[in-house]
Amino acid sequence: MDEAPTIGLWVNGAWHEVAVPPGTALLHVLRNDLRLNGPKYGCGFGECGACTVLIGGRAARACCTPVSQVGALPVVTLEGLVKDGVLDEVQHAFVQEQAAQCGYCLNGMIMTVRALLDAGGARTLDEIKRALRFNLCRCGAHVEILRAACRVCGVVLEEGMP
Repeated sequence: MDEAPTIGLWVNGAWHEVAVPPGTALLHVLRNDLRLNGPKYGCGFGECGACTVLIGGRAARACCTPVSQVGALPVVTLEGLVKDGVLDEVQHAFVQEQAAQCGYCLNGMIMTVRALLDAGGARTLDEIKRALRFNLCRCGAHVEILRAACRVCGVVLEEGMP
């Protein structure tokens, strides 16, 4: 049996080398080899968003991204947003708005909003909804998630709006 090649990755500011087949999903490397629990396994098809990470500053689905395609681009997971024990502003907004029930979707929601901010943010609720449209939440925290995203983007909601 052939040995898997060693693949190097920048994850959360640190260099890691893993011996895995090139087609291995980045999600499996992050969770199994690097023991990072932020990205979740949801659907396995890139449809739900639970596995979202930032690759080169852009939101990407780790469940369907082969580790060999990452190359030298930096990968940031939910854990990598925390700096010196301080939550990222997006994480903080989600805490302030109590934007969780079961919490399974939060990784994808937070990482998608972080990518939105890094790309220039949003000026309207519709822009936020458009950015989050491919992130699924089954338990009903949608209103709080939208409020958290609006808070961090500086979008002021009208009275009676979610």
